[in-house]
Amino acid sequence: MDLTFYKGKKVLVTGHTGFKGAWMCEALLLLGAEVTGYALEPPTQPSLFGLLGLQERMDSRRGDIRDLAHLRSVFEEKKPEIVIHMAAQPIVRESYKNPVYTYDVNVMGTVNVLECIRTTDCVRSFVNVTTDKVYKNKEWEWGYRENEELNGYDPYSNSKSCSELVTDSYKNSFFQDRKIAVSTMRAGNVIGGGDFATDRIIPDCVRAAMEKRDIIIRNPYAVRPFQHVLEPVTAYLMAAARQYENKELAGSYNIGPDEQDCITAGELADLFCRLWTEKTRNAVKWINRYDGGPHEAGFLKLDCSRLKRTFDWKPRWNIEKAVEKSIEAYTASKEALQECISGQIKEFIQLS
Repeated sequence: MDLTFYKGKKVLVTGHTGFKGAWMCEALLLLGAEVTGYALEPPTQPSLFGLLGLQERMDSRRGDIRDLAHLRSVFEEKKPEIVIHMAAQPIVRESYKNPVYTYDVNVMGTVNVLECIRTTDCVRSFVNVTTDKVYKNKEWEWGYRENEELNGYDPYSNSKSCSELVTDSYKNSFFQDRKIAVSTMRAGNVIGGGDFATDRIIPDCVRAAMEKRDIIIRNPYAVRPFQHVLEPVTAYLMAAARQYENKELAGSYNIGPDEQDCITAGELADLFCRLWTEKTRNAVKWINRYDGGPHEAGFLKLDCSRLKRTFDWKPRWNIEKAVEKSIEAYTASKEALQECISGQIKEFIQLS
């Protein structure tokens, strides 16, 4: 994966203080990009953003994606060539508790980013990071394709469906005759070191294991396209770079694992327990405890043929290696974490 394109490029990342955003910024810094971030304070404590010391290593701006005037001032000052929009309220269960906030951030936040791109002349490539949950889930056994109906069920998923539609409208209405390439990227469930969010399986597993208690799995039979965070992060970078040079490559793309790595939450917990025990010599187990929570899809897979065909892309780390690498980062000392994360990035993209 040749990402030398980014050396010296001006890149703005929204949501850079989040889990995925921190991985993205670390990768961009390794690639020699000039990185500006725009986001609220880190959503968790601790945070990967803080542990990597990114505040001191990039231009990190604090701001609400809903504040159009402030966001526009950053665009006008920094004049980014590439924008990767990752700011979001990303938790399904939280969206049931705070639907208005979820729609405000995920829909109007996207409108504001697109409006900044529309009213400035610096951006050449834009990637809107959405989710595998944008599709109307029919609980069927095959992967959704990019031309399937967009109609997420819960407020989080639906707000991301709306974000896709907003992006398409701006693309058709304002960017057709300009040198601005626009893509939306729909990634499956990500795992990796440094995620401290609630209601996510691997962080919940790590917390339980470190506290020497049983892991609680709410829905062990739910099938998800689990993948290491570097799969989508590098796919976003690849697409943004390639469409910068060839606008015809812009579009909507799924990013997910191959069929054999689409597993249930229970199977993921099994894998975690085995690899954690091997790594730490401390045995851990999980228990099934369905809590009757709000509706979540039971079966979800993605068809990634378009991404594979267009960019000659393929997943690099299978699910076992993804969990192994996650545990490696979670068990690293604070002093060794940045070296661990940067080492994983270099290994993944084969950066010398």
